[in-house]
Amino acid sequence: MSGDRRRRVEHGSQYYADPGSPVGLFRRDRPDRFMLALERLAAGIEPLTALLRPGHPPPKPREDLRMRVAKVEHSSDDVAVLTLAPTVSGATLPAWQPGHHVDVLLDGGVLRQYSLNGDPADRSHYRIAVRRIKGGLGSGLVHGLAEGDTVELRGPRNAFPFVRAERYLFLAGGIGITPILPMVKAAHAVGRPFRLVYTGRARHTMPFLNELPEDADVFVRPDDEYGTPGAAELLAGLEPGTAVYVCGPAPLISGVRALIPEGTPFFSERFSPAPIIDGRPFEVRLGPSGQVLRVAEDETALDVLRRARPDTPYSCRQGFCGTCRVGLLEGSPEHRDRLTGGSSRGRDFIPCVSRAAEGERLVLDL
Repeated sequence: MSGDRRRRVEHGSQYYADPGSPVGLFRRDRPDRFMLALERLAAGIEPLTALLRPGHPPPKPREDLRMRVAKVEHSSDDVAVLTLAPTVSGATLPAWQPGHHVDVLLDGGVLRQYSLNGDPADRSHYRIAVRRIKGGLGSGLVHGLAEGDTVELRGPRNAFPFVRAERYLFLAGGIGITPILPMVKAAHAVGRPFRLVYTGRARHTMPFLNELPEDADVFVRPDDEYGTPGAAELLAGLEPGTAVYVCGPAPLISGVRALIPEGTPFFSERFSPAPIIDGRPFEVRLGPSGQVLRVAEDETALDVLRRARPDTPYSCRQGFCGTCRVGLLEGSPEHRDRLTGGSSRGRDFIPCVSRAAEGERLVLDL
């Protein structure tokens, strides 16, 4: 890879280039100043072009962001909407597009991922929305934040890419509207055909109802008014060439996925880890001569590691944040993490989702 500074990121049939610093012209050993200037100019233009070319990712930020809580609002019951601004006055934040999220570092080293749901063209601040979950450590810490508090962000990163399509079907369940809302606004801004079905327990629990386009195909469908929706109902009238985006509870996603016609572009983001349905038992050794732990077919390596070492760090449990990444010394793993998680796919292992063949032993750098 020393001669190639670009990393290919795959999501379905979409491939993106992740550029490094621009190489010096005329065989110089340092980055070229003219190319650096062009890179900064491109970063400024990117949010405007995102509406016309969805799916083309902004440059990857190179450092953590220190942010202050500029505003706290409550869009609906138990949902806190935080506006986060740079601690440095007038600073321009890294570009992002619909589907991007940030890692938020909270008190005690707790790291959680939250979708950006503001205006990508406004880089003076970010906006996130978090529903309070009973017993949820991360959501409890977020709901405890007040105006003036500071947090550290990592990202933005994209695990839910918004791609170009002839038309869109957006399905949002409850707080799942957070990554979907910027996609809806982007499609509406350029006149791309779409339909949004927004479900939830009741209207008072559904955030951002006042931000949905009024002159568009939008169906707000609370369960207490219409009953619990079935996947067939949600997909009724699906036309060829439609990209389907779903964010919400696991039953919503799995039900829709099961009925998606073959060849239909399908993208989903869930609140919790997917169930293990094809696991096989394997083993992990902690270091070259350390403790050997058995991973059962219905649990993850992270579950096992946390029983042995309760302080093992983790966050998303879905293979995209990279928080639980550990070095791999020996063995042949089945890499199941998303490339946004930062795994080198050879020297690293993501224990929250990746596995190994039955009877295989992986030696981890722990």
